[in-house]
Amino acid sequence: MAEGVLREVTLALPMVPEMELEASKTAAAIAESIHMNPDRIDEVRMAVVEACINALLYSEAPDGEVFVTFQVLGQRDPEKLRIMVHDNGVGFDPEAPRPRPGGGWGLKIMRELMDELQIRSGPEGTTVVMSKMR
Repeated sequence: MAEGVLREVTLALPMVPEMELEASKTAAAIAESIHMNPDRIDEVRMAVVEACINALLYSEAPDGEVFVTFQVLGQRDPEKLRIMVHDNGVGFDPEAPRPRPGGGWGLKIMRELMDELQIRSGPEGTTVVMSKMR
């Protein structure tokens, strides 16, 4: 069965401190609206914070924006929340070892917290796509 987009919201986050918290609040509000249980909502919030922090840190445009898109997916009723976080950085190889000590923990955390995680990265930027079933 194909899942359709029942609702979509996109935020443009400016490169200012603590904007990841705004994305986290939006994620929680949307997750609550589809009746996701509180533990799963907390996991979504933490994953969104990690993804946004990475995007805000590694985007190449200091006066640019990070885009966060939330999609509620399902056939008739909400079944899944998909979140896409996009930056305009130079990209990276998600399978390569991290160049600095402690690097890569954000990706590990997101993989553990979400049901699905995909990373699309190249010279035009990086998009983290993560999903959580309701």
